[in-house]
Amino acid sequence: MKYSNKEEFEKVNIFGTGVPNEKFEKYFIGNSFLNFLVEPGKTPIFLANVTFEPGCRNNWHIHQAESGGGQMLICTAGEGWYQEEGKKAVSLKEGSIVNIPAGVKHWHGAKADSWFSHISVEIPGVACSNEWLEPVNDEEYNNL
Repeated sequence: MKYSNKEEFEKVNIFGTGVPNEKFEKYFIGNSFLNFLVEPGKTPIFLANVTFEPGCRNNWHIHQAESGGGQMLICTAGEGWYQEEGKKAVSLKEGSIVNIPAGVKHWHGAKADSWFSHISVEIPGVACSNEWLEPVNDEEYNNL
């Protein structure tokens, strides 16, 4: 369901918006927020609720790993987009799950007219890292 009103969205965003995503803001167009569900570095898995304001999306990026690795998105509130390089964008809503293998160039974020949250699960692996790439340009995004 789309939520253009932040107050209405907050009522259904069950894992909470969290704090402004200042550490990674240079890799996003628009404002995003992080609510860590486990303490980073204290468990073998990264797990956080990521919230995007309407129109917010992250840059193209790749989760690199020598083995294992990748990312899983579990969509929890609002509506968004996911796109892999060379493929059409996929519409996301509450309950959508996306499995992103290591080495796949992709981006994800909110639809232009809706707040959006997903739980980000970083899949454990060997020598995992994120390679941040170019922004998703406005023309591509606005044509969705």
